[in-house]
Amino acid sequence: MRKKVKELKEQREKTKGEERVVRCTMQPLRAVWMKIGLEKVDTHEGITVNVLLDSGATGLFINKKFMEDRGFRMEKLERPIKVTNVDSTHNSRGDITHEVECNVYYKGHRERMKFNVCNLGRTEVILGVPLLAAHNPEID
Repeated sequence: MRKKVKELKEQREKTKGEERVVRCTMQPLRAVWMKIGLEKVDTHEGITVNVLLDSGATGLFINKKFMEDRGFRMEKLERPIKVTNVDSTHNSRGDITHEVECNVYYKGHRERMKFNVCNLGRTEVILGVPLLAAHNPEID
């Protein structure tokens, strides 16, 4: 697990300064939902949220309106991240311009994660490949 996390961090450093593109899936064939705890890093105020596990998503994403409504502190990115759909078209909901850092809790496990903030419609959080690669969860 640590090796995978280290590889992801090394890859992120290698691509620093290059244009970043993320890919979102349109509609998963079988949605895998779960509940996690999110905690603000500055005030330690916590909430429970529904998250979608999405092996087609290339990042960790959190809904912008959801973050604004709950008062999470978002950091502006130096450069926007272009968002494309699975068919390679530009996502009509716009680019990613902010990120947010949260403490994430699940079944006694705690981890600090950075999420890309974007418009996800009714979905609050999407956990994609970085989480799946780091933790290799078993899913029924």
